[in-house]
Amino acid sequence: MAFRYGEYHDGPDPLAPPYDVRAALDEMGDAILSGSTPVHALRDLLKRGLPGAQDRRGLDDMLKEVRRRRRDLRERGRLDGTLERARALLDKAIGQERAELFPDPSDDARLREAGLDALPDDTASAIQELSTYEWRSAAARQTYDELRDLLRREVLDSQFRGLRDALANPDPAAMERVRQMMADLNDMLDRDARGLHTQEDFDAFMEKYGDLFPERPRNLEELVDILARRAAATQRMLASMTPRQREELAGLINQTLEQAGLSDEMRRLGEALYARRPDLAWNAPERMTGDEPLSMGDAVTALEELADLTQLETALRQDYPGARLDDVDEAAVRRALGRSAVDDLEALKRIERELEEQGYLLRRRGKLELTPKAVRRLGETALRRVFSSLDAGRRGDHDQHDAGSAGELTGSSRPWRFGDEQPIDVVRTLVNGVRSGGVTVGEQRTGVRLSVDDFEVAETERRSAAAVCLLVDLSYSMALRGTWAAAKQTALALQALVASKFPQDAVQIVGFSNYARVLQPDELAGLDWDMVQGTNLHHALLIAGRHLDRHPDFEPVVLVVTDGEPTAHLLRDGRSAFEWPPSPETLELTLAEVDKMTRRRATLNVFMLAADDRLKEFVDEVARRNGGRVFSPSADRLGEYVVSDFLRLRRSR
Repeated sequence: MAFRYGEYHDGPDPLAPPYDVRAALDEMGDAILSGSTPVHALRDLLKRGLPGAQDRRGLDDMLKEVRRRRRDLRERGRLDGTLERARALLDKAIGQERAELFPDPSDDARLREAGLDALPDDTASAIQELSTYEWRSAAARQTYDELRDLLRREVLDSQFRGLRDALANPDPAAMERVRQMMADLNDMLDRDARGLHTQEDFDAFMEKYGDLFPERPRNLEELVDILARRAAATQRMLASMTPRQREELAGLINQTLEQAGLSDEMRRLGEALYARRPDLAWNAPERMTGDEPLSMGDAVTALEELADLTQLETALRQDYPGARLDDVDEAAVRRALGRSAVDDLEALKRIERELEEQGYLLRRRGKLELTPKAVRRLGETALRRVFSSLDAGRRGDHDQHDAGSAGELTGSSRPWRFGDEQPIDVVRTLVNGVRSGGVTVGEQRTGVRLSVDDFEVAETERRSAAAVCLLVDLSYSMALRGTWAAAKQTALALQALVASKFPQDAVQIVGFSNYARVLQPDELAGLDWDMVQGTNLHHALLIAGRHLDRHPDFEPVVLVVTDGEPTAHLLRDGRSAFEWPPSPETLELTLAEVDKMTRRRATLNVFMLAADDRLKEFVDEVARRNGGRVFSPSADRLGEYVVSDFLRLRRSR
């Protein structure tokens, strides 16, 4: 059998390495560990763009470009250019006709001049009255025909972008083809409304009239979208004019369509487009500030682009509930910002998509949540931050290299000493015997004579296990003092340290405000402070005590992070009792739990994040009763203090 190998074309390369989104998650982690929610962290990342990602623009850069384009379009010109040009051509034709009539002394010439004098000021009405006028001047007739051709091209171009050039030369056959196209288009829309339309019908329509649609739509829905956006822009142009301008231009449009025999077909088309796309801003006025008069087609095009940019700006802001990058229309981005912006958008979409597909983010009911995998990564990030501020020599661990046979092999060996219980390293022992010359040769037998100095034992280590309790204050004062984010980072760092370096330890993180509760690792990153009154350290110590009692053979480690003295305690019926200043009962019950910790041989170290006199007095009493230490770190060094103190406690054991 012959095999041929080539490039894989049936989708993404199945053997390609996964897209690396760890840098994106770390960027999000900086915001999350500072107290931001996952959805806001992701939104900020997408707005900034990922640093070093091939200089891809973020949403903010795209928004700046969109707003610049909107400003340039508004300053492009005025909307009444067609009216102004139509009035100029009308005045020119009338002037040419007067010049022809002036030398003629007949009553007919005077009667014609009187009729020209009586023309209404309204441009549309004047053009309508002159539609049956028999011009004496050939030049005036030519100018009037030029005016009619201008209006026909501009009116149709305001509805169909490609018709202005198609009707540049007056051709009855071309006009008849436009009439037939509109009739076929309306019939196709009617059939679609009855569920009878097929793609073959559309393909046949485009084969016949495709040159009139430079956008080259692929199906009826795309064609409807193109025509509806342009029709809505025409309505917005009228709504943006003064009442007099609006009346004159609307009159010109209606008059032109009637004379072209397109009035009924255009009315049918407008009703069908509005019914299909009522969501478009059909009558929203737009302010244009430029000085250059724009033709009707150019004005409609400008307003159409402005509507696209307005909608695109809303999508790029991503500030509405459940916002996703999939909401951003790539076609609108391509029209407004070009192909490179589409590539930038796709890069941002890939970050958002890969964070979910690779299991870092979970979208549940429109809410973005961190997965346990992401929490582990953020914990490692927090731990790296802590260790970056610690001296290498202070890290250490709590391995005991003089352990017995129950320890874990380290892979190295050492000379045997009297009393050693470690297993003999047979290979190293025999090698030492051969090197020392202890080889004996007998009849067909070869042996090695060993001395005491040849023996080596396999080195082992025994890792002591610890029951670790970190009690974190969740009360409202932590947010007011700006210390909550630091406390959350510390909890994540300690969780990551124990999970990676001391997996035999049993760690429990307890949050406390008016009540205390055990915090699971996967909820730490998204955790927020409690907007309640009360610092119930009594309840937190009760929960920590139960954790220590479940691990009686483990070394007890208790760390408390708080910014206030206890102001609440747990009643016998399970309710929380709050009082400030702290009641004697609250202090008495809390200190009773401290005494229990002391009897468990648990050293209780307190990290206080405020310098209140009552808090200092309380923690000094805790230290006196328990023998633990009191720390007063700044918020930005809390993680360093807690982790280094944990390592010190583990080494000292």
